Amino acid sequence: MSRVKRGTTHVKKRRKLLKQAKGFKSGRKNKIKLATTAVTKAGANAYRGRKEKKRTARSLWNVKINAGVRPHGLSYSAFIHQLNEKDIQLNRKVLSELAEKHPEVFEKLVKSL
Repeated sequence: MSRVKRGTTHVKKRRKLLKQAKGFKSGRKNKIKLATTAVTKAGANAYRGRKEKKRTARSLWNVKINAGVRPHGLSYSAFIHQLNEKDIQLNRKVLSELAEKHPEVFEKLVKSL
């Protein structure tokens, strides 16, 4: 049986790692040992960040909706409660967009409650 040397695979793996670490500071961009931990942690933080982005977006939608209903003498929670009672199935993203970009349509929606 012939001998198998894994040099190409090993080099490809390191090259891929250093490509992912491009733009990092000091040795984290060009030293394998430092780049390995840096890329691993960066991936973990990126994963967590994608989840946090959804959370912050939803809280921003709530703030925009609240700002839109306050001039009509309602609070955010009262508005959402009335929407649920009337069985209006608009999500918070759409409601916040209406409140921000189309206030006349949002006003009609609030008056219909």
